[in-house]
Amino acid sequence: MISLAALAFPHIDPVALEIGPFAVKWYGLSYMAGLLLGWLYVRRLLTAPSLWTNGKAPFPVERVDDLLLYITAGVILGGRLGFVLFYEPGYYFANLSDIPAVWKGGMSFHGALLGSAIAIVIFAKRNGYSALSTMDICTAANPIGLFFGRVANFINGELFGRVSDVPWAMVFPDAAKFHPEVEPATRHPSQLYEAALEGLALFIVLRILTHHFDALKKPGLISGVFLLGYGLARSISEFYREPHAGHPLNIEPFTAGQFYSLPMIAIGIALIIYARRSASQSKVNA
Repeated sequence: MISLAALAFPHIDPVALEIGPFAVKWYGLSYMAGLLLGWLYVRRLLTAPSLWTNGKAPFPVERVDDLLLYITAGVILGGRLGFVLFYEPGYYFANLSDIPAVWKGGMSFHGALLGSAIAIVIFAKRNGYSALSTMDICTAANPIGLFFGRVANFINGELFGRVSDVPWAMVFPDAAKFHPEVEPATRHPSQLYEAALEGLALFIVLRILTHHFDALKKPGLISGVFLLGYGLARSISEFYREPHAGHPLNIEPFTAGQFYSLPMIAIGIALIIYARRSASQSKVNA
């Protein structure tokens, strides 16, 4: 059912720029913006001595370029394989040639997170840097990419919300492809909720911790808070987001996204406890 007060969905062309046969989509630009702005933010954190124990960053700023390459590979491979394995294994195992077709859409944040975490650990171990501190500085910048990614989801009209009659609800054209039995219907713009919670709010929390509570001096703390914060933000947003159709982990009132967030929350809490205990022990031994 359509509410008379429903907002109009802004029909923005998913293609931001076309050059001959090549098309640049907003989704791809969002990934690029998140990675590049994250790269700049990481450089900024590394060049702020007051944020680090004894004023010494975990690795020189010149190595950020290499780190970006590792993370980019981890995000793309992990995000794609995560979507294939977590959400559509039946389809992709029957259509193996579609697995590398990332331009058709289909990326999982949980997979991208796991892929980038593995890439960060490999980077740190190969170069003799602290894996936890390297992870901390990357997760401090992670919400930047999340914000742009969710805005791109909104532009594409994908990952739309549940049916609702709130004043800011809107009709998402693509919803008719998946839920013809209820369309047209007004829905929560859940992508924007996620941009606000997983992106903006989480960035502010981590920024306060790094710049006012010496969090980067306690290896593992920022990573733990990020995992806990994202897991909670995603779990809240899932109550407004249309569940992935047909997923076996959609067990009312919970969704697959919430179940996949539980390990993040548990690991986040464990990292916070570990970081605080390690910091306390260091003070005792000092």
